[in-house]
Amino acid sequence: MKPTGSGFAVLMGAWFVSAVGLVNAEGAPSISVPGGPERGAKIYAEKCLLCHQASGQGAPPVYPPLAGSDWLVEKREEVIRALCEGLSGRVVVNGREYENGMPAQVLDDGEVADVLSFVGSSWGNSAAGFTAGEVAAVRAKSRFKTYAALVKAGAYQALPQAPEGWSLREVVQLPQFCTRLVGRAGEFYVLGQDGSVFALDLAGALTPLVRPGDYAQAGVGVALGAALDAEGRLYVVTNRKVDAEPVLLNEVVVWRTEGAFKGGASPLKEWLKTNYPHGVGGMNHGVSHMAFGPDGMLYISSGSRTDSGESTEKPGYFKGGEVELTAALWRVDPGAAQPRVEVIARGIRNPYGFAWDGAGNLFTASNGPDYSAPEEVDFIVPGAHYGFPYQFADWPAREGFPYPHTPAAPAGVKFRAPVVNLGPAGGGSADAPLSTLDAHSCPGGLLWCGPEYPEPLGNSFVMTRFGNLLGAPAAPVDVGFDVLVCRMEQRPDGNWQMRARTLLAPLGRPIDVLAAGAGRVLVLEYTRPTNFKEGAGWLPGRILELAPVRPH
Repeated sequence: MKPTGSGFAVLMGAWFVSAVGLVNAEGAPSISVPGGPERGAKIYAEKCLLCHQASGQGAPPVYPPLAGSDWLVEKREEVIRALCEGLSGRVVVNGREYENGMPAQVLDDGEVADVLSFVGSSWGNSAAGFTAGEVAAVRAKSRFKTYAALVKAGAYQALPQAPEGWSLREVVQLPQFCTRLVGRAGEFYVLGQDGSVFALDLAGALTPLVRPGDYAQAGVGVALGAALDAEGRLYVVTNRKVDAEPVLLNEVVVWRTEGAFKGGASPLKEWLKTNYPHGVGGMNHGVSHMAFGPDGMLYISSGSRTDSGESTEKPGYFKGGEVELTAALWRVDPGAAQPRVEVIARGIRNPYGFAWDGAGNLFTASNGPDYSAPEEVDFIVPGAHYGFPYQFADWPAREGFPYPHTPAAPAGVKFRAPVVNLGPAGGGSADAPLSTLDAHSCPGGLLWCGPEYPEPLGNSFVMTRFGNLLGAPAAPVDVGFDVLVCRMEQRPDGNWQMRARTLLAPLGRPIDVLAAGAGRVLVLEYTRPTNFKEGAGWLPGRILELAPVRPH
């Protein structure tokens, strides 16, 4: 199911509710409303149909069925809670496992009762009707104790002040959690965390083009990266947890269209597949950002499978730390008959964002460990090692520091130093430089803005910062939740420093950024809360446009 918002009627595309039921674009009846409340059917069409389908069959293995669902009948309280507070993790429906996320639905008690009563009496289901009182009782035990608390947590925050000479506006509110923006010259797409692909019209329309079931019959898992090549082909990278012997695996697949994607004209097909041992705990960062370099090669970031190189005693998990393909930057030849991964840099914990400047210098933005080490921005030299998990930021590399399990650095390996931040934003200052950003601020997407951009963006990187995920004492104040503009300078010794300034703050966990032409920049908010301390809930975010008041 999906949340409310001004842009969601557009998202529903060809579907609409008629006086006699749900009708598809061809006018063929898709669902009759068998005695259920008309409002329940309308809510289903607006919020549930996109994922669970007009027939209630869902889209296995991503979205479970509602038709004939044993979970709907046997897990009545869990069903209500799923709408009231959201659902994540594994569920078993009709004997099949599903692992995906669904955000909380901004529906009052009566609306939740109506839509569940509709579902419970449709497609052969025979669940007893739901009541507003029953929903209220379950909601009181959920994360959001009342509908009013959910509304407060789910509110989009007021937009921050744009810098002088610029405007900031909301383009569209998102129906689900999204991880990437990709596009060029009026062709813009949004990647859903579940592997969906949407077309974005800057006039405010979002149109679904691809569902994960269209190209990944075994399931997607999590989609974290997308790119377009010079021929207009779309690339999407996904990470899926796979039960295997002797250890669980993270299966990485890069999907590619055979021809120009252009609004869904060419389907995604498997292009490159590899795997490595799945991460321990919650630290399978996975393979994420993809971008084409000045050399025409496809670069791909692969995050760490550990927090800090630790082992695990959990059965079925690889007990070692990082492996050949993790905490690294990959390069792949898009023209190869049999594409293969070449690791070109190591020791980068989780480079969710990377980009080249106008001179072809490559920089990554990477998250640090749970220990309060600074986050890193690194200047990438092919073949270099950047320290993880032997060194954090510019702290000394020595066995047992800062964790007892920190291994000794490999003999003869020299680590490159991170970019030094002189501030005034991002934690650094001229008097107390930092390598590189506030601990736990979670740098994300990175965009180079050349001299054609007006100040303060020109000849600088724009960087999103997702915001801290750890409470005090690890992160006693909120950090991140912003967009920085970072100007790079090379030092005489060959290392780099940057001067970071705040461009936009606060924002709802901004995760990616994209050039939109004419000096404009798109910012993808992952969710809505603009700080950690208030403990607000997670609901899908929106896309913003920062534009010069006078075209440059």
